[in-house]
Amino acid sequence: MKRLLSLTLLLSIFLTACGASAAPTPVPVTEAPTLAPTEVPPTATSKPESQTLLVFAAASLTDAFTEIGAAFDAANPGVTTTFNFAGSQALRTQIEEGAPADVFASANKTQMDAVIAASLITEETQKNFLTNKLVVILPANNPAALEKLEDLAKPGIKLVLAAKEVPVGKYSLEAFNLMNGSFGIDFKDKVLANVVSNEDNVKQVVAKVQLGEADAGIVYTSDAIAAPDLKTLEIPADVNVIAKYPIAPLSNAKNAELAAEFIEYVLSAEGQAILAKWGFIPVK
Repeated sequence: MKRLLSLTLLLSIFLTACGASAAPTPVPVTEAPTLAPTEVPPTATSKPESQTLLVFAAASLTDAFTEIGAAFDAANPGVTTTFNFAGSQALRTQIEEGAPADVFASANKTQMDAVIAASLITEETQKNFLTNKLVVILPANNPAALEKLEDLAKPGIKLVLAAKEVPVGKYSLEAFNLMNGSFGIDFKDKVLANVVSNEDNVKQVVAKVQLGEADAGIVYTSDAIAAPDLKTLEIPADVNVIAKYPIAPLSNAKNAELAAEFIEYVLSAEGQAILAKWGFIPVK
């Protein structure tokens, strides 16, 4: 009997021990890591679309339009204004032959009318944006000792003009016709006998005089202002010719809206002030 109780007691202890060892080991609770908020990349600032405006402009506009172009670009981020400066007759030919252009600024109506006749510009879009007048330029040392307009007819004077196809050349011939009435019927013939070269644009006339290859040249007042190293002889109003400059967008302009904005800027108070600074006569 005692032996049976002992066995029962041992069995009870054994089972208790097994139950204790079978209890699951508690698993430590680990806090879930705090996730950092998802970073949203900053929205990129949109850049203005890049645009190039191509302006064909008379050579006499080189200085003024270069400044106007810089001001226009500064006021229109993303815009680059590119210029093609040459004689108006040369620009007209380039446009007629298919050269891409957005704006044409001519030094006379004749060349503008030719482009209109070719159906490349519409009549109603052209606008006069300035006027100009003629002046005689002389080298700084004035080697021919020219003192008055009549001196241009003296034998042996070396005179440089723009070709008659160039607006300033055409205006010069018109002025000589007027001078015949003041200085004698043969004044024009005497002056033309002194012409040593006919240049393709007004800037080339200026260059010839600056280089001392001529005693005198006839250019626009604006060109004389842009060349302060030269002397000038004024041409009186009664024998001078007023040049009117028209500007217009091309009918097939790649950037028609931008072309219209550029023309508007040229006609604005800011644009006209720049033109006046360079010796042109504003229309406003």
